[in-house]
Amino acid sequence: MAEERLQKILARAGVASRRKAEELILAGRVWVNGAVVDRLGSKADPDHDHIKVDGRLLRPARRLVYLALNKPDKVVTTVHDPERRITVMDLVRGVKERVFPVGRLDYHSEGLLLLTNDGELAQRITCASSHVPKTYLVKVNGALTPEQEEQFRTGVPLHGRRTAPAGLRLMKRAVNPWYEVRLIEGRQNQVRVMFRHFGLLVEKLKRVRIGHLELGRLQPGEMRHLSAAEVERLKRATGGENA
Repeated sequence: MAEERLQKILARAGVASRRKAEELILAGRVWVNGAVVDRLGSKADPDHDHIKVDGRLLRPARRLVYLALNKPDKVVTTVHDPERRITVMDLVRGVKERVFPVGRLDYHSEGLLLLTNDGELAQRITCASSHVPKTYLVKVNGALTPEQEEQFRTGVPLHGRRTAPAGLRLMKRAVNPWYEVRLIEGRQNQVRVMFRHFGLLVEKLKRVRIGHLELGRLQPGEMRHLSAAEVERLKRATGGENA
């Protein structure tokens, strides 16, 4: 096989998404033929070069695995946590292949999370240009005015850049109402920050859909394997195989 960019090799081997693989390279955690490689754009030949990540020899993924998990509250969306909190990986049982979470839900957020060892698909799902919508149910400590709802939909300033157009629907009118929020981008704590822009605090946040994939009846902490049809639909939605 000809030489390829190192981050692409790591993603295809199921180490992480391509973006996360770039972080591993920059952190000096990747070695090729006994030498640290910490520059993006570096290339290697996976058939002939000796590639290690965190001291472990890189081996191609034996089979591609796709999991849907209902992430509970107070669980970290990461592979390792230096504070030794419960991570989503502690909830993955009976899976021999090494998988990783696609994107993230913050510590107090719940709901649908994908885990896989398909780095290429993970990259396409998290890439903003793919416009894969994520849908959330959100309980807030107050109601938006009609004018604020319209501004929420058209975009609000977030870290110096306006958010992309979003879907917003009032699901339950109450002192602490529930909204359905649909985003096509995934900036850090985006839903919480968007409501905070209007002086409101999110009390509960659950992701219920990624693209056409639904949380369904999965209970908190439960996981299931995606069907072949679900995987194929995700690939088509992100411009992958058979798109």
